Amino acid sequence: MSKFKKNSKSSQDIPTAALPDIIFMLLFFFMVTTVMREQEILVKQILPKADQLSKIQKKSLVSHIYIGEPRNIGTYGEEPRIQTNDVFMEPDELTLFVNQEKDKLTEAERDRITMALNIDSEVKMGIVSDVEQTLRKSNARKILYKSLKAAKN
Repeated sequence: MSKFKKNSKSSQDIPTAALPDIIFMLLFFFMVTTVMREQEILVKQILPKADQLSKIQKKSLVSHIYIGEPRNIGTYGEEPRIQTNDVFMEPDELTLFVNQEKDKLTEAERDRITMALNIDSEVKMGIVSDVEQTLRKSNARKILYKSLKAAKN
């Protein structure tokens, strides 16, 4: 005769009382940490494809410049335009944009700012060259060209 009796009334159910709390906690976490897109892209973007790509290490130092044909052709025409922060700019006005972007960074990070050019594949090289020259004059030396990864055959 055994000294200990086996408790046969124990239930096999898993307690789920804390499950709604965990779900709401995850929901609030994603709501707080998710960053919504702040800019509306006003130009058409069909990015070129490339084989050798590298990822950006620190995305907080990157500012985006979009170049392409405007989506609203009736208002802005068919000529390729330069867009930064929901505003169309001329190449000469990019110096002000670069200085504003540098002011958002700390003193040590200002020289490491990277300008990401999102250029439509149909855009002529003239406007791209004008943008590059203006960025060079405004001391934004790191430029990267955004592209998509080409599919391997």
